[in-house]
This record gives sequence, C-alpha cells and structure tokens, in this order.
Amino acid sequence: MSRIYTLTLNPAVDRELTVPDIEFDTVLRASAWRIDFGGKGFNVSRMLKSLGSPSTALGFAGGKSGELLKDGLEALGIGTDFVWVAGETRTNVSIVADAHDRYVKVNEPGPTISADEQEALIEKVRELSQTGDWWVLAGSLPPSIESDFYAKLTEIIQSAGAKVILDTSGEALEKGAKAKPFLAKPNDIELEKLTGLPVNDQAQITVAAQKLQQMGVSNVIVSLGKKGALLVNPDEVSLVESPVIEERNPIGAGDSMVGGLTWGLSQELPLAEALRWGIACGAAAASLSGTGVGSRELVEKLLSTTNN
Repeated sequence: MSRIYTLTLNPAVDRELTVPDIEFDTVLRASAWRIDFGGKGFNVSRMLKSLGSPSTALGFAGGKSGELLKDGLEALGIGTDFVWVAGETRTNVSIVADAHDRYVKVNEPGPTISADEQEALIEKVRELSQTGDWWVLAGSLPPSIESDFYAKLTEIIQSAGAKVILDTSGEALEKGAKAKPFLAKPNDIELEKLTGLPVNDQAQITVAAQKLQQMGVSNVIVSLGKKGALLVNPDEVSLVESPVIEERNPIGAGDSMVGGLTWGLSQELPLAEALRWGIACGAAAASLSGTGVGSRELVEKLLSTTNN
C-alpha cells in the first residue's frame, strides 16, 4: 500500500475570530473564536484523515507555535516528522463576519530558515522517498528559501519512484514545473500570473494550462472555486463542476480538494474520478466554519451530486 506524505514549508497556527460585521477604524468584539492547525499540507493531511487514510506531515516547525502544531496534529491522529528550527512558526489571523459573507485574513511571512535547517529537511525527504508513494508539496516558501526548493525536492522524490503533487504559485511553481512533477494544481489567478495568458473562460484556461504543461507538468488541475476544477492533460480536458452548497468559509477548501484528489489517486482511481472526490472534499470544507474539513459522510453526499 502506498504511503502519503504532505510537506508544508511555511506552516501556521490559524486563528479565526467571528465578529458581527467587518468594520474598519473601530474596535471589533469577537462573538466566537477557534484555532486550527494550518498550512496547506497540514490541511491536506486532515482531509486524508477524515477520509480514513493516514499520512505523515512534514515541514519546518519552531517555538511554542510549532509545539502547538505538533501536539494538535498528533491529537487528530496525524503523524508528524518535523525539522525543528530556531525561529517561531507563524500565526495567521482570519476575521469573519457572522453572516459568513465577508472576511479578512492576514498571514505572517514566517521564520527565517538557515542553510543547515534546509539541508536537514532535504536529507529527511531523501531518506523517506520510496517507489509508489505520494507526496504533496504545498504552500508558500519561508522568506529565506530559494524559489527552486520545490524543484530540488521533486527531483529527489520522483527519482526514488514516488509521485509529486505540487500546489504552489509564482516562481516556486514555475521552477517546480521544470522538475516534472506528476501533477500541479494552480488556481485560475495563479495560472494567469504565471503564464501571462488570460483565463476568462474554459478555452482560455485550457490554453494557459497547456502552457504550464510545456514547462514540464503533464497533469494540470486548475481550481476554479465555486465552478469546480478543470483537468488538462495530454489525454483529456474535462471540467468537474462543484456541487451547490451554502458557503460559510472557503479558506482551505482548495487544500481539501487536493486531499480528496490525493486520496483517490492513492486508491488507484482514474485521475478524473479522483478529481471528483477532490471537488466534493473542497465543497464540504467550504460549507463549514473555520478551516475545517468535511466528514466522509458529507463528502460522499456531495460526491453524489457532482458531474461525471
């Protein structure tokens, strides 16, 4: 059975405050608050856990916030294997209106990662990589890490016979694509910024995704929010629409989509069918408060309403 690893280079403690309405230049009083253990790869691991699949969450962690992440993930039944750093893991703050129709999110940049700490992570990945496994490399890079870091890791992982799903943006995606990961998952805005091409309709998005393919990625999935996602590879172009939901908080929905997609691929489902699971997982997450993930029951209910 294949193993699944998620890698989050710039994790965070996600703190959400709920307020009556979003207002500026005044003191807002929270009616509710919650803490989630965030970072894109960690969100993927949480979704995988909800679907019944174990994964190991890797990344950099430091300080009291890092300890909170480790303890929180392990309390959820998610194994961790961090490289501990001298800096403090960041905290991200979301302020959400009671009606869930407006929000503000502020992300800290993250700690500085030394050259020795970076090398320790590279060696850990090298030791763990084995044939048949799945690796999700997700999220932004800490300020001190060069934009080709994901590319280096992708080469190491895939040379060992495992497959990489890359979920990042900008230069990290551009350089990571040249290492030929199995799959990349930009959203439409990220794809537009990377390629310089318009993404106003499905035809334009397809052309932009094909440009990303030319950079080295065979399978491209473009997440389109409420519209679902577009799969583009040499064999097919297909749109999987999202089920209709009452949206509460879309933050982290894309990560849940990657979690469902990865789960499906680890179960040896065809890519298009795995994407249907991903879309259902993303919709489930968007229908919940906070950066929570949907239950297996909710995901299966939504799956039954997605198009084939």
